[in-house]
Amino acid sequence: MGVAIRAAGEGDRELVVRLLDAAFQDDPVSSWVFPGTEYRRETHHLLMGAFADIVLEEGWIDVTEDDTACALWMSVPAEPHDDGGEGFAQVRAAVDPANARIEQIGLLTGDVHPVGRPHAYLWMIGVRPDRQGEGVGGALIGSVLERCDREGRPAYLEASSARSRSLYERLGFRLLDRPLDLPDGPRMWPMWRDPRD
Repeated sequence: MGVAIRAAGEGDRELVVRLLDAAFQDDPVSSWVFPGTEYRRETHHLLMGAFADIVLEEGWIDVTEDDTACALWMSVPAEPHDDGGEGFAQVRAAVDPANARIEQIGLLTGDVHPVGRPHAYLWMIGVRPDRQGEGVGGALIGSVLERCDREGRPAYLEASSARSRSLYERLGFRLLDRPLDLPDGPRMWPMWRDPRD
């Protein structure tokens, strides 16, 4: 599938937030972090905004030229900086101080994130709901995976649904160790992809 992709800039922040908010409204992990439909609709976009800000500053965001999908990537060194969870606490304080799950999800995924080898980290990918299932997400991820293959660099992500896990498996990702079961919540799948020759 031919999908034109561009690098997002500061002027794309609101687009990215809208895409992520719409794409993850019914996601099992978002529903766990923000239980209750009304609460999620009122608050979820704030967390997506915090994520967009972090990645715009420290990583990169790819957006399709038709503005229907975005992917948030970070370049992780072999020994990433460990702030003791302070960053997750700051996100919680900025987004919704009363919601401990905002900080908890960061700590839990941080605990399973692999160390010791530099890699590209797909933090999130959001496809507008009316375009999901058309191959847009796979094409968006595929462009970075091609670069990873050329550079001999692995990639990592956490799948937040069985549907997304299936897509990532088709792209060459495999379960890293074991699934991450959120307390009284859904399952996530930490997934690793070695570069292809």
